[in-house]
Order: sequence, then structure tokens, then C-alpha cells
Amino acid sequence: MLDHRPPTLSTPVTRSGAIAVVATLALAAACWLAALRRMSGMDNGVATDLGSFGAFIAVWVPMMAAMMLPGAVPTVMRRARSVSAARSVALFDVLYLAVWAVVGIPVYALYRPHGTVTAGVLVISAGIYELTPMKARCRRRCRTAAGSGEFAFACVGSSIALMAAFIALGLMSVTWMVIAAVVLVVQKVFPAQHLVDMPVALAIVAFGVLALATPQSIPGLMSSM
Repeated sequence: MLDHRPPTLSTPVTRSGAIAVVATLALAAACWLAALRRMSGMDNGVATDLGSFGAFIAVWVPMMAAMMLPGAVPTVMRRARSVSAARSVALFDVLYLAVWAVVGIPVYALYRPHGTVTAGVLVISAGIYELTPMKARCRRRCRTAAGSGEFAFACVGSSIALMAAFIALGLMSVTWMVIAAVVLVVQKVFPAQHLVDMPVALAIVAFGVLALATPQSIPGLMSSM
């Protein structure tokens, strides 16, 4: 008799599933290299210009893959515990990145080179959002959702404020990209811990205040030209 029970965390990962997980991480690594190469020479702090839409999207898509795919590994692992893991994970990765690619459209439409006041306000807002019930709900769903669509939209809701802060500080900054990616991965992999999350949120708010009060003290925030 066939066992139709859904895969659980105790279900072993199939060989094709293990390959799918490794392929996801390899894709993220390749996208880090591609994003860093394309971002070279483009960082101008808050005065960064995105150029044409084609040039922007050619950076945005690998950037999102690099930042977001590592945090999706727990969900990929759950999907990998099935016979059709390779196909399932490939479709999951494509749909997940497609959602973030679409997010790039309003980012490009709304973004303008701006000042340190705008950057500071957005960073403060991001820190405040980290403490809201909406953030908490989206983060929980992002960690537990199995469906690609549900996972993608929950993770957008969980990550959108941090992404806004990253964009405001310097969309083409490797430093801010790495910092944002680390925070995003940790939040997707580990459950919420008040003793950790509260200081992180307050630190983000404090950093936004610093950007408002003494922007010159933050390396790379303002154009050197």
C-alpha cells in the first residue's frame, strides 16, 4: 500500500532533493558574484542613480537571488523531502525570484537620488516596522509556509522594510547589501526571539537617527563627488 503522507522534518531528503538544495545554494553564490560584478563602480551613496530600467533589473534580479535564496533553504529542505523534489524546488526558486523581480518595478518607479534626511527617516521607519504585529505575522508565515506563492508574499512582507532601508542607504552598496542579507537570512532561519529582535530593531532606529544627525559619520552614505 502506498504511503501518501506528506513529508515532515523526519522524512529523509531524497538524492534528487539534496541536489536541489545544493543547486539553490550554488545559484545564490553565482548570483552574489554576478551582483557584485554588476554593482562595481555604481555606488554613490544616497545620490546613486539607477540608470535605465534594463540596467537596473540586470542588477536587481541577481541581487535578490543572492540575498533571498539562502534564507529560503529551510523551505527548500522541506520541499526536498519528496520524490519530485528537483522539479518542485526548481519551480519554487523560479516563482520566489519572480515575485522579487516584480517588486523591482515599483522600486525603480519610485526611487530617486535623495538626501540623508530621507535615508534616515526610512531607516527609522524600518526599525519601527520590525516591532509591529504585521512584521511578526509575516515572519512566522515566511518560516512555516510551504507553497511558493504564500512563502514569497510572506517573505516580502517580512523583508520589505529592511529592503527599503537598504535601498535608502545605498542600493548599490556592497556593505549595506551584505548587512541586510545577513539580517534577512537570520530572520528566515531562526524563530523570533524578543531578547534579540528588540535590540536589533532599536539599533536600526538608532542608526537612522545617526544618519539624520551626523550623516558625515557614516562612510559611503554621502557622495564623495
